[in-house]
Amino acid sequence: MSSKLLEKTAALQPTQTGERPSRPTGPARSAPGRMFEFTNRINEAEDKAAAAVAELEEARRQIEALQQTTGSAGVAEVEISTLVEVPGRRRKLSPSEYAELTANLEKNELIHPIVYRPLGDGRNEIVSGANRVAIYRDELGRTKILGIPYTGSAKSAELGAAFSNLLAPSLPDYEKYRQFERLQKESGFTRSDILEASGLSTSHVARILAFEKLPAAALEAVAERPDRVGGHAAEEFAALAATGQAESVIKAIQALVKDEALTQKRALEMARPKAPKATPPAARSVMAGRKKLCDLSVRNGVIGMRFSGKGGEEAATQWADKIEAFLKAEIAAQAGTDVTE
Repeated sequence: MSSKLLEKTAALQPTQTGERPSRPTGPARSAPGRMFEFTNRINEAEDKAAAAVAELEEARRQIEALQQTTGSAGVAEVEISTLVEVPGRRRKLSPSEYAELTANLEKNELIHPIVYRPLGDGRNEIVSGANRVAIYRDELGRTKILGIPYTGSAKSAELGAAFSNLLAPSLPDYEKYRQFERLQKESGFTRSDILEASGLSTSHVARILAFEKLPAAALEAVAERPDRVGGHAAEEFAALAATGQAESVIKAIQALVKDEALTQKRALEMARPKAPKATPPAARSVMAGRKKLCDLSVRNGVIGMRFSGKGGEEAATQWADKIEAFLKAEIAAQAGTDVTE
């Protein structure tokens, strides 16, 4: 018996080395340890967000400072043939805006120079002023334009241009949405970073981001004419699309983009589901014995009586008099009842 007892208790004997089992090296398991780790993560996230906001604001400040340059320091004519565009950076102007800018540039000297970044290979990347460059080149046939060089990095140029566009008061809501998306994609900043740096109101941001909820085909149409669909309308179109009206929304927005006379209000009405038309009640035949006296119908608040046959016209006149007398009697009786009450 003693040997069996020894066998059963052997596993309970201390190890020969006398060392304690090692503690797990994973994440802290105690409540204070978890809280400390969580606090560190929050602090790191806040530091990262603050750095992102500072970087965005500094990039925008540098670009806007150059855009507002009116003196001669650093400003010189640059060959338009050397200027290259970054896809997606240029603001989409409406036909009327493009025409107005063309007329202005044709008659007046360029007050604010374009901003470009030398690429080191003879080319110059347009940071700000792509529409002015296009008009000088394509509409006015000019070969040079006033510009000022930007010496920052490619990333800061992209951030500054996109962020400056995002905050431009005259920029259509769709263009702001597009710049917002570019900032996220190109910079790697989170949506909250960009929102904090922009200082835009919650309602304004909601209008801007409503475009991402539109069907892809509708968004493609808006991209052709950003000025035709505002943020408020985008919110309503998106809500309709979410209720199963995506096809109607696409057709309405495509029509809005193509037809200058069509208003956003009318386009929204086109996208809304149509209420089924009520079936008009059937006419009732009023019989005098076996002979039909007339057909009685009620539609849109109108009571109609149709008398047919040779005496139809005379019968209609007689019954009109009877009905009039009946109505007057009813009105008088009602008036008497009201007085006694």
